[in-house]
Amino acid sequence: MRKKLSYQINTGAAFLWMGFVLSISFMEAWLKFQAPGITIPLGLGIGKLVFRALNIMEWVFAITILCAGFLGKQKNFLKENPFLILSVSIIAIQTIWLLPALNHRAELLINGHNPGESMLHIIYVVCEIIKMIGLFIYGTKLLNYEHY
Repeated sequence: MRKKLSYQINTGAAFLWMGFVLSISFMEAWLKFQAPGITIPLGLGIGKLVFRALNIMEWVFAITILCAGFLGKQKNFLKENPFLILSVSIIAIQTIWLLPALNHRAELLINGHNPGESMLHIIYVVCEIIKMIGLFIYGTKLLNYEHY
């Protein structure tokens, strides 16, 4: 794979990834509860489904970027892209820990139990913000790359 194509794929994937997260995490997540007739259990059920799909798509974008970077023979690809590493690390944390913990809480609520107070949603939102900053910096760095 040529280096120029690698940068083009990575730039597109980074900004598409950002668009998915911004539209789901920062818009759909709270808007669905504004719709008439949406109960907390129904909204949580929808949220579980949508965030599972988002997580899969995030891994598709991350793997696409990593493969294009390595196949494009970009020297020191990971070493030169700490903001990409940050974003990929965050989806790993979300996949392994945060989403399963949030799904467990959602199941408790759906089944009529009170799981008590938790900081998990705040942690998730902070992770999303950090991930967006990382992807934005990574993507704009690619846009400014002039040595294809």
